[in-house]
Amino acid sequence: MRSLALLAASSLILALPAAAQTAVVSQTPAAPMTVTFAGGDGSARGSATLTPGPNGVLIRLAVTGLTPGWHGIHLHKVGLCEGPGFTTAGSHVNSGAMQHGLMNAMGAEDGDLPNIHADATGAVVAEMLASKVSIAGEGGRPALRDADGSAIVIHAMPDDLTTPPIGGSGARVACSVIPKA
Repeated sequence: MRSLALLAASSLILALPAAAQTAVVSQTPAAPMTVTFAGGDGSARGSATLTPGPNGVLIRLAVTGLTPGWHGIHLHKVGLCEGPGFTTAGSHVNSGAMQHGLMNAMGAEDGDLPNIHADATGAVVAEMLASKVSIAGEGGRPALRDADGSAIVIHAMPDDLTTPPIGGSGARVACSVIPKA
């Protein structure tokens, strides 16, 4: 009886149209990617693991060496983190004519993320979903791994989440390269 049930189930799978069989295979989640952060002086500051998903990119951070308190964090257009100011990372990822800030009525840019909080030792462990981007263009969202890569930049101050261009988040204090495709 058990053999008959297995035979029926396998026949059902084989009876699916080729497109449906492909859809089942393509739903396998992509592998996570881990990138490392550096401070303006080149010191190691931790890492981020980026996991692509159907609704964006899950970002898990483990960063040290920050000042205690809130910090702005954004996805930047260029995968280049030259210290000390990390200006080579360019501006925020923004595929449209959006304004800066998750709370801006005209926004938000694709690279806007919620603030992170460093504890009394300057350490951050956080998880967030970047729902407006993808790793390689999935879902029609901007790709972080494009021709010049991108970067995750942590700022010295909190982002007010409304004011262009960076919400008053101040200097760039840590940066991580997301490599190009």
